[in-house]
Amino acid sequence: MEQGLAYRGSGEQRGWRIAAVRWLPWALLAIGWLATIQVRPMLDPDEGRYAEIPREMLARGDVITPRFNDLKYFEKPPLQYWATAALYAVFGLSEWTSRLWALGLAFATLPLVFAWVRRRYGPEAALAAIAALGVSPYFLVIGHLNLLDAAFTFWLSAAVLAFTVAQDETEGSAAERRWMLAAWALAALAVLSKGIVVGVLAGGTLVVYSLIERDPRPWRRLHPAAGIAVFLLIAAPWFVLVSARNPSFPAFFFVHEHFARFLTTVHQRVEPWWYFLPLLLLAVLPWLGACVRALGRAWSAAADRPGAFRPQRFLLIYAAVTLVFFSASGSKLAPYILPMVPMLAAITGAQLPDPARIARHAARAAAPLIALVAAGLLSYSVRRNSYVPHAACGWALAALAAAAITLVLSFRASLRAPALVLSAMLGASLAWQSLLCEYTVIPPARSARDLVRAVRPFIGVHTPLYSVGQYRETVSPYLGRTLQLAGYEGELRFGLDEEPQRRMSVEQFAARWSAGGAGVAFFDPGVWDSWRRRGLPGRVLAADNYTVAVGRL
Repeated sequence: MEQGLAYRGSGEQRGWRIAAVRWLPWALLAIGWLATIQVRPMLDPDEGRYAEIPREMLARGDVITPRFNDLKYFEKPPLQYWATAALYAVFGLSEWTSRLWALGLAFATLPLVFAWVRRRYGPEAALAAIAALGVSPYFLVIGHLNLLDAAFTFWLSAAVLAFTVAQDETEGSAAERRWMLAAWALAALAVLSKGIVVGVLAGGTLVVYSLIERDPRPWRRLHPAAGIAVFLLIAAPWFVLVSARNPSFPAFFFVHEHFARFLTTVHQRVEPWWYFLPLLLLAVLPWLGACVRALGRAWSAAADRPGAFRPQRFLLIYAAVTLVFFSASGSKLAPYILPMVPMLAAITGAQLPDPARIARHAARAAAPLIALVAAGLLSYSVRRNSYVPHAACGWALAALAAAAITLVLSFRASLRAPALVLSAMLGASLAWQSLLCEYTVIPPARSARDLVRAVRPFIGVHTPLYSVGQYRETVSPYLGRTLQLAGYEGELRFGLDEEPQRRMSVEQFAARWSAGGAGVAFFDPGVWDSWRRRGLPGRVLAADNYTVAVGRL
């Protein structure tokens, strides 16, 4: 009996050691991925916006109607707002809690791609896939910002990959049904992350694939009755509730934010048709050669068996549909094509299952790019500001050190593939985070954090706060207060149209301000200079390149 217990104990110890070996690299990657999550200030405009909306949601206790600066804001669905508000409720508002949902799901895309590639093509291919994705500069930069695109990419990628797994299962089997229902559920979460563009990207891919392959069978395997029920159960309740409470929501959200965004230039984000091509090049630059070879092989590769579903061709079509759709859109922003990058990495790993080679080449290609960006930012500071902040030099050196260590390790012939992949991914992650930090400390200020710190001692609980001629998105989350707008609408125009009594002209503000009483106003510098010359009272409390904080105390 004692021998049996000893044997069982040694077996448990071996199990723990195996688990540690399996999960330790992921733990190290996660620690490296989150290394600067609290260091960098929230950046204007997006990080301020997506930090503030959940704060107001939590403060008002209203999870149905999103508000931004206390005005209705219906540009995006609420899943990220809900998740971030939940983090605030537990841990409070900070840089890391505002970013954790976005950064966490960006990181989760790595094990997602790894698991899918390993399931079908083996561990070597899976390592090669995450070696590619984990060193992509485009993926790393966007994945470390509080945007909606990283979470959207995770959910949509998971839905597409679950769909391909379902197509590989025996037709009509329970496994096929489970995977398809998972795909429907994940697609619903993608809709709640960024909207109905999910249907265009996933549905458009299925249409194009079926036409090219002349294969209608994927349509017959969608399990539409149960799938649509699952999809609606997850996605529909919020849309129904928000529409019931806000009758203007459907027209604004579906027409203005989707159809008008694609078909017109109303959002004033007009770029040439080739706008995303340089960004795509940046995304795959460290593994460009491997990617080009893999895509060609993936397109021409034969099916596993006659008439079988071709997952790599499907993923390649999905990437192409994503690129074409957003290139044709009348509104373009840099993160839009992020959903195609994990698929390109998955195809690269599947076709070229040589993780050591991909990691070595990626490290050697990334090092000069990182050095160029680090030096370029310092040069920009010299030209723009006539000096370089010490902190910027420190972050540039940190980026160069991470790249240099990774570069040296890439020449170590004794390192095995897992160690090479881990070092390449960790080095790239830390290097690009350091470059983001370098960027944030170089003037002009891209966050109101320091401005708010300087002004906070002058602001009481009941001090009236104004924003005149501008709305600086990071002011409110750092203050924990909303501002009364004067002479500015911008992206808050819809909310002001819904509550026109909240509109205030600069002249109306000046009359109220001049009547006396305490208050703090955040001015556009040009507006402040104009009204200061006209005798508007007030003392400058703090200022940066974008905002002048004035007090009447």
